[in-house]
Amino acid sequence: MSDPDSGAAKKGGLFSRLRRKAGAADAPPQAAAAADDDANASGAVKHRGGFLQKLRARLSGSEAWLTHDLGDLQIGGKIDETLMEELETRLLMADVGVEATREIMSKLQDRIAAGKVRTGRHLVRALREDMGAILTPCSQPLDLSASPRPYILLMVGVNGVGKTTTIGKLARRFQDQGLSVMLAAGDTFRAAAVEQLQRWGERNDVPVVSQGKGADPASVIFDAVRAAHAREADVLIADTAGRLHTQGHLMEELRKIKRVIQKHDPDAPHEIMLVVDATTGQNALNQALQFHDAVGLTGITITKLDGTARGGIVFAIAKRLRLPIRFIGVGEKTEDLGVFDAHEFIDALFTSGQ
Repeated sequence: MSDPDSGAAKKGGLFSRLRRKAGAADAPPQAAAAADDDANASGAVKHRGGFLQKLRARLSGSEAWLTHDLGDLQIGGKIDETLMEELETRLLMADVGVEATREIMSKLQDRIAAGKVRTGRHLVRALREDMGAILTPCSQPLDLSASPRPYILLMVGVNGVGKTTTIGKLARRFQDQGLSVMLAAGDTFRAAAVEQLQRWGERNDVPVVSQGKGADPASVIFDAVRAAHAREADVLIADTAGRLHTQGHLMEELRKIKRVIQKHDPDAPHEIMLVVDATTGQNALNQALQFHDAVGLTGITITKLDGTARGGIVFAIAKRLRLPIRFIGVGEKTEDLGVFDAHEFIDALFTSGQ
C-alpha cells in the first residue's frame, strides 16, 4: 500500500480521478449551472447556496479532508480486490469509522457481484449513493416555526469544541429569522466563558442571564428560564460548562440542569445539542455516545470542518447514532455556521478538489 501521507499533498482525490478515468462526470456543467440558477430563486436558498460554495472551497483547500486523504489511490482500468482494499483503508483513515465503512464496502461489493458496478464511473456513483444514504436520516434542520415559546436549547460538550462561539452564531441566526433570543451563562466554572457569552450578547443586543463565578449552574439556568417566560422570549439558549464525557459527577450535573428546566416545562429542554470538534476524529464519536447516554441528545453540531479534520467523522456519527446533525461549522465567522443538508454535503464532498 502506498504512503497515506503522500496522497494528501496531491491535488484532487479519489472521486475526481475516478471521473477522469471514466470520462464524463455524472452531470454536465450546464446542468449544474442550471441548478444553481434555480437555487437563487429565493433568499433562503441563496443563503444555503452561499454556504455550499464556502463548504466546497473549504474542502478543496484542506489537504486533510476525505477527498484528499484518498488522493493517491491508483485507479486502473478495472475494479479489483487491491483497489477495494485500498478504498476501505482510505475510508478508515478519514475517520469514517468501522461501522460506516463496513456498510459502504459491503454495499459496493454486492453491487460489484451483481454486475452493477464495472467501471470507475459506476463505482463513484455507487459510492456517492451509499455514503449519502448514511447521512440522509440525519438531515433534519432545526425548525422553530411551530415550536413552544420559549424554545429552550441546552448546549453541551467538552472544552475547546467551540460551544460558546456556536451559541453566539445561533443567537444571530435566530435573530435573523425574526425571533427574540436570550442567553443563559450556565458555564460558571470558567469566568472567561461568562465574559465571552456576554460579549456575544452585547454584539447581537441579546440579554444574557448570569451570576458570579462558581454559582450553581442549575440555578443560573432556572433563573434564565423564568426570565425568558416573563419576557416572552422566543428562544433561550443555555450554555453549560465544558466537561469530559468521562467525568461522571459533571455529567450528573447536566442531568440536574435538565430536571430543573423541566420544573418550568416538562417537555423542556426542547433541544439538547452536543457540539463536537471534527478535528478530534473518533473521540468525537465517543463524546456523542457518552453525552447521549447521560442526557439524551436531540441534535449535534459539528465544528471545525475547515481545519485538520479528516471529515469522515460526520459519517461515523451519523451511522452510529442516527441523531439529527443540525449544523456544521467551517470557520470563525457567523456565516460560517450552516444548516446541515445531506444532499449538499455529499455534493460538496464529491465535487471539491476537481
